[in-house]
Amino acid sequence: MSSLRTGVEDEAGEVRRFWNGLGLPGLIDVHTHFMPERVLHKVWDYFDANGPLTGGLRWPITYRRQEEERTALLRRFGVRAFTALLYPHKPGMARWLNGWAADFARRTPDCLHTATFYPEPDVEGYVREAVASGARVFKAHVQVGAYDPADERLQQAWGVLAEAGIPVVVHCGSGPAPGKHTGPEPIARVLARHPRLRLIVAHLGMPEYEEFLGLAERYDQVRLDTTMAFTGFTEALMPFPRQALPRLAALGDRVLLGSDFPNIPYPYLHQLHALERLGLGDEWLRAVCHDNAAELFGLSPGQAGA
Repeated sequence: MSSLRTGVEDEAGEVRRFWNGLGLPGLIDVHTHFMPERVLHKVWDYFDANGPLTGGLRWPITYRRQEEERTALLRRFGVRAFTALLYPHKPGMARWLNGWAADFARRTPDCLHTATFYPEPDVEGYVREAVASGARVFKAHVQVGAYDPADERLQQAWGVLAEAGIPVVVHCGSGPAPGKHTGPEPIARVLARHPRLRLIVAHLGMPEYEEFLGLAERYDQVRLDTTMAFTGFTEALMPFPRQALPRLAALGDRVLLGSDFPNIPYPYLHQLHALERLGLGDEWLRAVCHDNAAELFGLSPGQAGA
């Protein structure tokens, strides 16, 4: 057995010990990336080149593997449901990406059928189509897309998603590098118009952690995912304010595990240990790592993503 395979199996065993120790049937990860291979490779190239939106950071991709290897690895970790977060950076991409994601969900039963959108004339139509075809979660990337989430062209689409109760994982914080429309104010304008929208704020809204905690406290359908938060990589740059930990603990029923797999510069296990080290207790960890997402997506203990 190669040293690489041995390392993967060792890590998988440690990940499984983590959730077994909490008495869970596995993990649910709401922030993983699957997309057409040529698109994903361009994303990896961007990280390799230390593109501006990475904050100029050295960002090695830990799980740079073929698609089937990546899905198999998540299963070995015991991730019983995950997402295929994908996103356009220009008009005309979203409908095509949604078609790919629908096919990926059909052939990957443990993936929650994911879709996306962009401010463009036909956005309401293809969002309705994606909902009708069974999309369970959407992705919006305000930083990469460089659009105002409160753009008038998106209002009907937001309304469709709010009415359908479909969660939207949205990268709207200003980390690792700010964009023209990142930060709490633009997405707050969306919530003012659509207060029942089930937004999942990616990365706990880093680095504007406290402002996004405030949105979650104000709107009871706003949730946050843990993606990259509390890891050594992030704490060195955008540390979570320790005075805000009681607020995070109080929102324990609306915090969801996210990892950014495969695009992370450290092992998957590190995210889990970073959450454990917060000392918020096993009940909080069980909710974050599994139970909150299981309830949100209606997954029974024996049911995967399909």
